[in-house]
Amino acid sequence: MNLDDSASLDDPSLPRSEFVYRKLREAIRDGSLTAGERMREIDLAKQLGVSRTPVREALGRLEGENLVTLDATRGMIVTRISIEEVHELYAMREILEGAAAALAARFATPVELAMLREIANRDETLLGNVADLVSNNRLFHQTLHRSGHNRYLLKTLNSIHGSIDLLGPTSLTIDGRAPAAEREHQALVAAIERRDSRAAEEMARSHVRASLQARLKRMGQ
Repeated sequence: MNLDDSASLDDPSLPRSEFVYRKLREAIRDGSLTAGERMREIDLAKQLGVSRTPVREALGRLEGENLVTLDATRGMIVTRISIEEVHELYAMREILEGAAAALAARFATPVELAMLREIANRDETLLGNVADLVSNNRLFHQTLHRSGHNRYLLKTLNSIHGSIDLLGPTSLTIDGRAPAAEREHQALVAAIERRDSRAAEEMARSHVRASLQARLKRMGQ
């Protein structure tokens, strides 16, 4: 587990519990904390240079987001997701991403359209750099979600993607998946630019289905 500090505890505007939450959340996202790993308060407090109280508060927040789970024998652990739950998770993601794309086709501003196009175009230049490609992919979906201008959908999608972070390494490293995802992003942005809600929704749903197949392949399913 690597929790090297990337945010400063010297920032007086950042509460200790928020600092710990951000660090643990990022560690789950980047795989430094893996499914089933124990989350002992005393160890985390020592690594992050804080008392146990903000660690406890951050863990409570993560538990509320279903990112950590209280195991009867091992204590607090990073949540494990079963194959059945993966299918359930992606079923919901498909519906929600489709809705976000349809709404974006209706409500995205010219500035948001330009941002989506710029981010999608950047994919091709990053195909050989997994870390930057993953970051760009995350930015694409976040921008797409915001472009739908529905705060409740945005909140739910944030939760869905938080759970996806528990699944481990990105599916973009599967052979052929990164260039395919780049083409899917291009088609999706084109539909949104045409203000074609139906096509945008179907493009988004198809993109999620392809992502699920790549994810299952990575998991050996």
